[in-house]
Amino acid sequence: MIPHLPLAFGAMNYVEIIRDASFIELAVLLLLMSVSVASWALIAMKFTQLSRARSQSLTFLDTFWKASRLEAIYQSALKLEGSPLSKVFCAGYEELSKLAQTGKEGGAEDAMSAKLGGIENVERALNRAATAQITELENRVSFLGTVGAASPFVGLFGTVIGILSAFNQIAEQGNATLATVAAPVGNALFATAAGLFAAIPAVVAYNSFVSRIKVFDTEMSNFSADFLNIIKRHFFR
Repeated sequence: MIPHLPLAFGAMNYVEIIRDASFIELAVLLLLMSVSVASWALIAMKFTQLSRARSQSLTFLDTFWKASRLEAIYQSALKLEGSPLSKVFCAGYEELSKLAQTGKEGGAEDAMSAKLGGIENVERALNRAATAQITELENRVSFLGTVGAASPFVGLFGTVIGILSAFNQIAEQGNATLATVAAPVGNALFATAAGLFAAIPAVVAYNSFVSRIKVFDTEMSNFSADFLNIIKRHFFR
């Protein structure tokens, strides 16, 4: 036995909804359709970006803990452009290289100064890189939160306008039977459904992306601490 389609899918005439809609209702539906398309495009882009970041970060960590030379790790990290951890490491390694070069070119006093302030410089470089990576990962994610929060209210606004328009037409016709009221009110409620259709995927994706970005933030903090400990043991003794 084939189940009946829900009313929203089986019984509504979408051509009639658009034909009978007012200018404001059409504007609301067009706006919701536009933000829904933009949301799905952003969801696909961010999902790809975060998946790539996760895959390349795992590859980088495997290389980092297995390699014995920082130069080899650096060369591998340069190829993993999608990994936030590799970017943080590259920033710290480049700052460390500058300090080593300063110590070679200067005298004993310069070398001592580089040692005293070197670890702070590396730490600042790591923090700057981590902040930049979090900013890049969070880029445009707030749009999904805005869509998720605002779309239901935009849809509700379209519904209110549609119901007011429907009752005005009924009043002009002087016929307020259930048959004449049900169709225009049902059509007006379509705007609310459209708002929910745009909002629900955006909210789910927003919460998922924010959670995954927090994980990257924690991983970068932990990696920076580990990298600084390695530097302190081997370069600033």
